[in-house]
Amino acid sequence: MSELPDPGLPAAPHPAGTRLPSQSRGIWIALASSAAFGLSGSFAKGLFEAGWSPTAAVAARMAGAALVLAIPALMAMRGRWVLLRTNWVSIALFGLFGVGACQLCYFLAVQRLDVGVALLLEYLAPVLIVLVLWAKHQKRPSIATIAGTLLSLAGLVAVLDLTGTTRIDPIGVLWGLGAAIGLTVYFFISARVDGALPPIMLSAGGMAVGAVTMLAVGGLGILPMQWAAGTGSFAGFETPWWLALTGLILIATVFSYTTGVMAARELGSKVASFISLTEVLFAVLWAWLLLAELPGAVQLFGGLLIVCGVVLVRIDELRTAKVARIAKRPRR
Repeated sequence: MSELPDPGLPAAPHPAGTRLPSQSRGIWIALASSAAFGLSGSFAKGLFEAGWSPTAAVAARMAGAALVLAIPALMAMRGRWVLLRTNWVSIALFGLFGVGACQLCYFLAVQRLDVGVALLLEYLAPVLIVLVLWAKHQKRPSIATIAGTLLSLAGLVAVLDLTGTTRIDPIGVLWGLGAAIGLTVYFFISARVDGALPPIMLSAGGMAVGAVTMLAVGGLGILPMQWAAGTGSFAGFETPWWLALTGLILIATVFSYTTGVMAARELGSKVASFISLTEVLFAVLWAWLLLAELPGAVQLFGGLLIVCGVVLVRIDELRTAKVARIAKRPRR
């Protein structure tokens, strides 16, 4: 799933006669964003082969992206610094859990599992959101949401391939589920942030907090913080560590975020969020092309079930929201 918050923006207005070209452009931009996001696991694997620890990779990724986004974020905040004071707690929590913990768990999972399997585990976040809301509000979800949840859980069993010959590292699975929990927190925090706060400020601030957190985790010895000047392997070619890190920062973080915002402005957040589900497909494709990793047939089928379940939950969520908006409209 897109690792940066959906801005929740409506589709931008377009002059008459230009809607279709704009929609087409927005779809291509959204696909480019998903393709870039899907590269993060492959770039991370390259750093691990070069001798980096997951903690160091996340810290460098977050710090580098925060530096690149710093100037645009400061420009977006001109005259609106009061929003920073009223949202600093949300930004801190976003950085600690939605960015730092989520990415660290995902990278730790990637260290032990195939990239596609690790990302599919992270994509169970929508299921966790349904369960949390169910427990919190004591209101049973709709049949469609329950069906989507069960479909995703069935997909999880298939992805783990418990009865097959594929070896699944149980610790890697736990880290993958930890990433799903972090992504769940990410969505809850993103939803509670003041809508007037520029998304780029939330992301830049969250990345800065995440980087500081990872440095603290490594500095205190909680997890190893290891940097190295080795080489990794991409598509059978040796590549230096700095190339993998540059790709992780510029392509899988900064570019993917920027194009994600552009797509949301062109298409609206609903359509853009659906297209972002292609990140799973791109992650599997990149891992296959760059790392020669391809999940087994049963795991691919399980991944399809998870994605279908998430789509079903999302469709039901949007339908419910639409009904609620119609009910609130004043009757004439």
